[in-house]
Amino acid sequence: MTETKEHAVSRRTFVKGSALAGLGAATLGSGALFGCAPQATGEVDKGKAVEEKVAWGHCSVNCEGRCALRLHVSDDEVTWVESDNTGNDEYGDHQIRACLRGRSIRRWINHPDRLSYPMKRVGKRGEGKFEQISWDEAYDLIAENYQRILDQYGPEAIWNHYASGVNASNIGSFLSRFINLSGGCLGRYGSYSSAQISAALPYLYGKRTANSNSDIVNAKLVVMFGENSVETKAGGAGPTYHLEQALEQGGAKVIVIDPRYSDTVASRADQWIPIRPGTDAALVDAIAHVLIEEDLVDHEFLAAYCIGYDEDTMPESAKGQGKSYKAYIGGQGADGIEKTPAWAQAITGIAADTIVQLAHEIGTAKPCAIYQGKGPQRQSNGEQTARAICMLPVLTGNVGINGGNTGSDLDGFYFSAFEVPTGDNPVGTKIATFTWTDAIDHGTEMTKLAHGVRGKDKLEVPIKMIFNFAGNTITNQHSDINRTHAILQDDSKCEFIVVWETFMTDSAKYADVLLPDLMPVEQPNFVSNDYAGNMGFIIMGEAVTSPKFERRTLYADLREIAKRMGKEEEFTEGRDEEGWLKFCYEEACKEDSDLPLFDEMKEMGVYRRKDPDGHQVALKDFRTDPVANPLKTPSGKIEIYSEQLAEIAATWELAAGDIIDPLPVYAPGAEGWDDPLHAQYPLQMPGYHYKARAHSSYGCIDVLKQANPQELWISPVDAEVRGIKDGSTVQVFNDRGIVEIVAKVTPRIMPGVVSMGQGAWHDADMAGDKVDKGGCINTLTSLRPTPLAKANPQHTNLVEVKKA
Repeated sequence: MTETKEHAVSRRTFVKGSALAGLGAATLGSGALFGCAPQATGEVDKGKAVEEKVAWGHCSVNCEGRCALRLHVSDDEVTWVESDNTGNDEYGDHQIRACLRGRSIRRWINHPDRLSYPMKRVGKRGEGKFEQISWDEAYDLIAENYQRILDQYGPEAIWNHYASGVNASNIGSFLSRFINLSGGCLGRYGSYSSAQISAALPYLYGKRTANSNSDIVNAKLVVMFGENSVETKAGGAGPTYHLEQALEQGGAKVIVIDPRYSDTVASRADQWIPIRPGTDAALVDAIAHVLIEEDLVDHEFLAAYCIGYDEDTMPESAKGQGKSYKAYIGGQGADGIEKTPAWAQAITGIAADTIVQLAHEIGTAKPCAIYQGKGPQRQSNGEQTARAICMLPVLTGNVGINGGNTGSDLDGFYFSAFEVPTGDNPVGTKIATFTWTDAIDHGTEMTKLAHGVRGKDKLEVPIKMIFNFAGNTITNQHSDINRTHAILQDDSKCEFIVVWETFMTDSAKYADVLLPDLMPVEQPNFVSNDYAGNMGFIIMGEAVTSPKFERRTLYADLREIAKRMGKEEEFTEGRDEEGWLKFCYEEACKEDSDLPLFDEMKEMGVYRRKDPDGHQVALKDFRTDPVANPLKTPSGKIEIYSEQLAEIAATWELAAGDIIDPLPVYAPGAEGWDDPLHAQYPLQMPGYHYKARAHSSYGCIDVLKQANPQELWISPVDAEVRGIKDGSTVQVFNDRGIVEIVAKVTPRIMPGVVSMGQGAWHDADMAGDKVDKGGCINTLTSLRPTPLAKANPQHTNLVEVKKA
């Protein structure tokens, strides 16, 4: 086991003379634009000593990176940010330095538009009209309304809203702890990020699992479906740089399948195969046809490890009925259609010859790594797509080996995860995370079989109160903003909303009480990694500055509210924020004796550890001995045919067009390429995660917006017939709304498809025409959940485009 301990000598607080301060101001480079170097602040008072320190922190937004930051502080203000000195930058021991988003964090910390005082709503929800109030009034309003709603409706009427703006292990969990101590709340399952893949893969593999991204060094061929980590996870703590190193060392050919020629394609791929959104599973079906016809499947693997490939491996309940995967592919299944490359060409837009060539490469490269990003599963019937992509490594026997994969998304090595203890939620009822607007609007109509309610046959009460910490998911990152606005503006439905934020985001405009939050780097904080390949790490930071104006931590607010509800002692257990940081870390040390002591960790700032196994290989033990290490599926094997899904498909109440199939096969979805609505709205519009933002975080940073403006990608073919030029202002519209945005005419997107980056800040007159001029894709996305996970289908949209 190799460990790296970074001793942050620059954490010392010291006094610098005016000569050094002047030198810093005189040596500006281009990095100053992003807060990477000190900026000139005018004349320096030569008679005044300037107190300066350097502190560790991290960028904790939800790009799945968690990169290290070194924040330079002068007279209690962050003056510049760097992100180096975190390793030797060797393969498997690389630096976890931040991308330009994280390096621009000074502009977020010091932004003139940051919220600074507690406020209460004085206009209608969504208008953004507030007045400043005292902290005591804010706490009294929250405690009184919280207790009133608990007494009148019960804890099932409380909703702890999904949010991803803060991914620091010791911060957001305080809210769950407080709510659980107060009676609990309506539970939630799934996420906006990967609900479909998380729901679908357990039926195939028993769990969602993948090889670490570092293991690509062992692959001969890498095929990525909708995987775009170069833009979405650009920092050193994410997979991008590590993947570049692995591919350089391993020399694998890389093929990316995506409607867009993304930055991942441009920087990494040997071949780009553009595909119609939502048709990835049809491509897989056709590749499977070639593999089967040309005997390129791994028969021994399928016979020993799988259920449902052919008639010999079918479960007893489905034998002799033409329900096997091989029968479906060959045209002997229920639909009677042979899944040839020519059949798939008409659906995917990919030439049959290209499909055949791709099948040959996948079938002959050993080992072959198949990965999918999170985009393909965020389609209507996306659970089918997620399972279907996994069939390529299953058919070719590339599961459970170095250089292969399960077909799932990227993964990495984790050695420690620790959070504030939240206790159990006393409420056993749950709904899918995405369906919260339904639970406000018509909650008592939501049932187990039709809407995915868990723990009860139906909801007994609608959501009446929302706690939302660090999440722009009330509107901006939710679907159909205009419909969501109408639901939330009626405060007889959801009666009280509390929001903690750093800015007046679109979601913050719906608060009844709005509280100014401190950022993670402005309070004691720590975080562990997500996707750093075969290296795990912890970053521990201090509060880099004192709180400014009247901003307070979430913990300080909850402590005061708990006091008013008679639960302060139970909530705090006598600890402040620093006390909880130490408690959580020392609890982790009990499970992992190799961790440094708390005080040593604070001094180090960053602690890293390499994977003792070299690389994570998913299902390796199962591949070695399937009898001794069965999967958590009913059969203990890979279930190509799932009896559980067959039962669900037969008993759940599904909307027209929703498909749950026991086989991992193509299922056309609502608002797909062949939907009848296509005649009115002929362009498919998936979104994509944009390098200028992490979801909507950093969406207000001026230099990032200037470097990466919000644009609508449209092909020259589609632009020409609409009279649209590059740089034209256009309107993108469907029945749900209108977005006004600048067009980027480019051959880097296939004809019939347009796209805009998700996360741009919604900007519309909600009392007027509601035309969004901020470029927010969720003005146009659907609230219709996917069938199995009941999750967001935000990449499945039909639109039309015209010149504004």
